[in-house]
Amino acid sequence: SLASTAITCFTRGLDLRKGTEDVLCPANCPLWQFYVFGDGVYASLSSVCGAAIHRGVITNAGGAVRVQTLPGQENYPAVNANGIQSQVLSRWASSFSVTAGTKNTALEAVGRSVSTARPSTGKRPKKTLDKKAGNKDCKADIAFLIDGSYNIGQRRFNLQKNFVGKVAVMLGIGTEGPHVGVVQASEHPKIEFYLKNFTAAKEVLFAIKELGFRGGNSNTGKALKHTAQKFFSLENGARKGIPKIIVVFLDGWPSDDLEEAGIVAREFGVNVFIVSVAKPTTEELGMVQDIGFVDKAVCRNNGFFSYQMPTWFGTTKYVKPLVQKLCSHEQMLCSKTCYNSVNIGFLIDGSSSVGESNFRLVLEFVSNVAKAFEISDIGSKVAAVQFTYDQRTEFSFTDHITKEKVLSAIRNIRYMSGGTATGDAISFTTRNVFGPVKDGPNKNFLIVLTDGQSYDDVRGPAAAAQKAGITVFSVGVAWAPLDDLKDMASEPRESHTFFTREFTGLEQMVPDIIRGICKDFLDSKQ
Repeated sequence: SLASTAITCFTRGLDLRKGTEDVLCPANCPLWQFYVFGDGVYASLSSVCGAAIHRGVITNAGGAVRVQTLPGQENYPAVNANGIQSQVLSRWASSFSVTAGTKNTALEAVGRSVSTARPSTGKRPKKTLDKKAGNKDCKADIAFLIDGSYNIGQRRFNLQKNFVGKVAVMLGIGTEGPHVGVVQASEHPKIEFYLKNFTAAKEVLFAIKELGFRGGNSNTGKALKHTAQKFFSLENGARKGIPKIIVVFLDGWPSDDLEEAGIVAREFGVNVFIVSVAKPTTEELGMVQDIGFVDKAVCRNNGFFSYQMPTWFGTTKYVKPLVQKLCSHEQMLCSKTCYNSVNIGFLIDGSSSVGESNFRLVLEFVSNVAKAFEISDIGSKVAAVQFTYDQRTEFSFTDHITKEKVLSAIRNIRYMSGGTATGDAISFTTRNVFGPVKDGPNKNFLIVLTDGQSYDDVRGPAAAAQKAGITVFSVGVAWAPLDDLKDMASEPRESHTFFTREFTGLEQMVPDIIRGICKDFLDSKQ
């Protein structure tokens, strides 16, 4: 037949439908990407173009190949030929052979333009420059957490690598496209390569091909926690404002618990996907620590973040739908974290009972809390108001959009000295500082710091602030009455009220305040 089908480097025998088919292989397929099983008679799991080069029917310049479907057989041998090492396979349901196809130059040219060695999700790159940039429509920093446990075994581990390679290629990796790295989960996690190591699909594929199988228990929870905490640092190549994603591949089920790791990942703003292959059968479920392991680990239990494949064989059709998920950044609900999506207003008591040196300790406390957050024009924001009988906005949420500027503004706050009207100050702050941002995307928090009894009512203004969507933490020092502190704090009051006898005790509260803000943030998102 004249109508040759243009295929890609990845097309396998089992992807072809006819008994005899004429196909066109593209040029310049990377030889080490090929999975070929057998010699002369190839298992249909093999790459067609790989088999054709192995057999000597074409070279790496591509060309026409005729593929003939054959019955399955046992013991496909491993033979090294023409730069390709074929692999052993003990049995497979169908096979194929390859012979030289009919050369039809017109068609071959068409074949070339349709078929590209690098399937990309967007438009086909026109210039070499674009190819370097990658798929700009797909914004993602991705860690593939692959299963290197005894559960999966060497052979399925290789098929897993093959699948991850196809996903990496189709993502359209490039300087301005997605960046990927790989972590292997086994007894202990091992970061194989980071986001910054490669920015071209070719290099990534080579690195994946070179990965060695580790073996051991599938301590996926341990690996997920390690990856969420260590992998996405700026020095390892994570990019600001780009969604962080971990794709966990699980063959069977984990040996350890995923729940805590899932919480850590969400706290760190990482979107966790789970690709489960060969789900536990009913008989095996008894060996699984926690049957709901997928739901507890994924970013949101809404169906979007879990993905199932029945086996590691014939996974090509699963590549594109997974890539489409990984590239839909508006669905990455976990990218918003307490660290990058809050507005924190500090209301600072400047009354005369505080005194200059204690006032410095208060400012240090404010700095240490602010320091924990990712302050930027698209991230978290900080504002400060000092009060006596009067109120003074030291700086508003829009005044400083970098952490350095915020910290320097806090250091430069001058102590006022005077009376204490906390209720008035809360009303002032709700109206003037939080008013302008009330319809913004960030969650609002107010931290009230006081060292004494207020001359006015605090309960009414605090209730109004909470009604306006502001979560209130009260921090009392020295003579601040506990009743006032509790009246100001949001529910549950116990976890939003803090007290210390001495100003030096403020320092110990910093981690608890930060944790409290994060907990409220996560609870509001469920």
